[in-house]
Amino acid sequence: MSIDWSKLLFAIFLCQAAGLLGARYTRPALKPWYASLKKPSFTPPNWLFAPAWITLYLLMAFAFYLVWMKGAEFVEVRLAIFVFTVQLLLNTVWSYIFFGKKLIFAGLVDIVLLWISIAVCLLLFWKLSVLAGLLLVPYFIWVTFAMALNFSIWKLNS
Repeated sequence: MSIDWSKLLFAIFLCQAAGLLGARYTRPALKPWYASLKKPSFTPPNWLFAPAWITLYLLMAFAFYLVWMKGAEFVEVRLAIFVFTVQLLLNTVWSYIFFGKKLIFAGLVDIVLLWISIAVCLLLFWKLSVLAGLLLVPYFIWVTFAMALNFSIWKLNS
């Protein structure tokens, strides 16, 4: 299979742009708001989030590209791309809700919806390309962890 560089670069741009948009709301809220919150003992250091997300967005982009290359004329591919788009939007919206608006519980609601949409996306991708599905597994695991963190922060600060 030859590489369609325009599609691959678009996929990378799309995913990284979602990350940059989310970071726009995250960075300003880290100090003092997020720093002032009570957090569970399993909270990772702040420096870990940026490299983790950059890596996850790259994996997501490659997964998206692999599915896209299966042919957008197929209904299964279009459905998988639609669900991917939904989860990417929910991902970006979470940063806006949690960090931008400082709404911890609303962030929790969003991240639960995000987690469900990632699970559905992972299954749809897996059916089209096992590699694409596998590329989403670290993202699913990370968001599972982030959901537990969001829940704990909500409980500790309610």
